[in-house]
Amino acid sequence: MARRLLRGLVAALPAFLAACTVGPNFKAPAPPAPTAGYAPVATLRATFGEGPQLRWWETFGNPRLNALVERALAGNKSLEASNATLARARERIAAVAGQRLPQIDANARVEHQQVNLSAFGLDPSSFGGSLGNPEFTLYTVGGGVRYDLDPFGKNRRSLEQTRAEAEAQLRQTEAAHLTIAGRVVNQVLTIAALDDRIAAAQELIAENRRNVALTDRKRRGGEGTLVEVLSAESQLTADQAGLPALEQQRAEARDMLALLIGVSPAELGPTDFALAAFALPTPVPVAVPSALVHKRPDILASEAQLHAATAAVGVATANLYPDISLGATLTQSSTDLGSLLSSGSRGFDIFGGLMAPIFHGGTLRAERRGAEAGMRAAAATYQQTVLEAFTQVSDLLAALGNDAATLANQQQAADVAARSLQLSRRSYEVGNSGVLQVLDASRAYQRARLAVLDARSRQYLDIARLYVATAGGWTGPAAVPAAAP
Repeated sequence: MARRLLRGLVAALPAFLAACTVGPNFKAPAPPAPTAGYAPVATLRATFGEGPQLRWWETFGNPRLNALVERALAGNKSLEASNATLARARERIAAVAGQRLPQIDANARVEHQQVNLSAFGLDPSSFGGSLGNPEFTLYTVGGGVRYDLDPFGKNRRSLEQTRAEAEAQLRQTEAAHLTIAGRVVNQVLTIAALDDRIAAAQELIAENRRNVALTDRKRRGGEGTLVEVLSAESQLTADQAGLPALEQQRAEARDMLALLIGVSPAELGPTDFALAAFALPTPVPVAVPSALVHKRPDILASEAQLHAATAAVGVATANLYPDISLGATLTQSSTDLGSLLSSGSRGFDIFGGLMAPIFHGGTLRAERRGAEAGMRAAAATYQQTVLEAFTQVSDLLAALGNDAATLANQQQAADVAARSLQLSRRSYEVGNSGVLQVLDASRAYQRARLAVLDARSRQYLDIARLYVATAGGWTGPAAVPAAAP
């Protein structure tokens, strides 16, 4: 009967201890309604649902872009540091979890000593004083076990906090991968736009050279003046002067791309692109607010930090309560190495201990109040992160809705400018107008073409930014394991 009662008590002890875990239990914030969070935008370029796929950059349909993103995810040094930090956080979980198990240690000691019998109130002469105080070598081996019952859940809350901190690091690492992928796509699209601008500038320079040849031919034929030739040459020189700046921007963009990939510019390889080589995703998948809070890494990291702050309140609360530990030691000590393991050299100790805080000058309660303030701060930070995410997505949706209209208007303006330039040149050739009209039409056409390129580039970049703003997930290490019951 007594044994059954003892076994029942032992079986019920874990449940009893788990039920005594003090402090608030974390509850994930409720997601917003599916239609809440974004400002209404009239656009046909976005569909709302779960959001983009993990490898969202593949929707641009450029294998070279895909290869560059893969190189960056494998070689970027910042990602390498983030991965190592995540590995450290995972090992921290194992370290804290191990503290909840019985702690077993072994020890061995050899010491040579002389006992001062007078220190114990004994007269050495009574033990054969001619020999003085006894001198001997003592051999000791043994071990001990200690287990913290954790009656109020301090260790459990510590493990919960550590797991949440590792979860936050996982999400930060995920955000780092998403950011690097987005920056690579952004940089490649920027290079493509610069390549298109350089090609347009070179075409305009060729056009200016034709204007110079035209005015010079008319001057030689007696129908033009040197002033007209100089005006055309001035326009040519001005357009040529702008080309090195574009070349410099492309070189800087290329160097930044190499840095993102984790190689030197010499190892990067060719980076000649054009926006026409990229598919324009239509429509763009966008995560609804209720899905975004479960996908976007910065929101998930903020939620995990709130979880860690909540568990920290439990740790601080448990510090106000007593702690109970059990343990035992076993030692074998002998002055004769041959009899060290005999039963006559054995000693043991079984103990239980209780430590309860009595007076700490208000430190423990101040620490709990500080932890509670940290939890409130983490909750406010989470709410702010969600609001900022919704605002960012709303802004990008608005930009996406305007990009197509802007591009259409700019393309129409460029068509009109091209027609005007064609008519102006023909009018000049037949003598109905002067060269200044041709040059003005040429400048207007140049501005219109560059505006089209800017609008098209902005459209691609806004789509890429929207993908980054609503994407989630990562194909790297698995999520942090769930806490053990």
